[in-house]
Amino acid sequence: MDFTKLTNWTVRLLYLQIAISVIGLITGAMEHSVLRDIQNGNFVAETELIQAGEASDTRQGIVGGCQFLIYIVSGIWILRWIYVASSNARDLAAGAMKFSPGWAVGWYFIPFLNLWKPYQAMKEIWRVSANPRNPDAEPDSGLLASWWFFYIVSSLSGNAAFRLSLRADEIRELLAANFATRVSDIAGIPLAILFMVVVRRMHANQELARAATDAAEPGSIVSTTA
Repeated sequence: MDFTKLTNWTVRLLYLQIAISVIGLITGAMEHSVLRDIQNGNFVAETELIQAGEASDTRQGIVGGCQFLIYIVSGIWILRWIYVASSNARDLAAGAMKFSPGWAVGWYFIPFLNLWKPYQAMKEIWRVSANPRNPDAEPDSGLLASWWFFYIVSSLSGNAAFRLSLRADEIRELLAANFATRVSDIAGIPLAILFMVVVRRMHANQELARAATDAAEPGSIVSTTA
């Protein structure tokens, strides 16, 4: 299945993730400054403190809402891309694959197992895409390992930020939630960049493998020029 259009849109959405993460870092730093000012008693009047706090909450609410929307839309698109990439790999593979397209996506939703199973599925797709006839001969990819490292950091810090923000009442708790959120935003930038490279390389490898398979089929026409 040709998934060039799907790949191009996935890359565009990853650029959007990078942009919203950068914005989140900026507004997160602004929120941190406000919280520190409140903690250190730098506001001369209560009305000034209230105004600064409300402005910060509104700003973070808007950015947080945009982040949620972008990550939901891009997440659905990325999972669709993984499903198609896995399906294509199965068509190219000379032997059976361990992970089905459904489970290549489904493992992301299984608690605890989602810490390593999706990575194993992606590694299998990567190897088959690079070498359909002998995927086991393909070495482990440092690119995939780096992508998965930042995925884990971003996921765990994002989850921590959500839980901390739910029960944050005091300034120190709000600062902890702010710190976790900024860690998640920082990790989200290399995460999106690395996955962008993975998407492009895997797409290119599958296109090359498909072209080689088509050329090797009996009855295929190979044209030559003098």
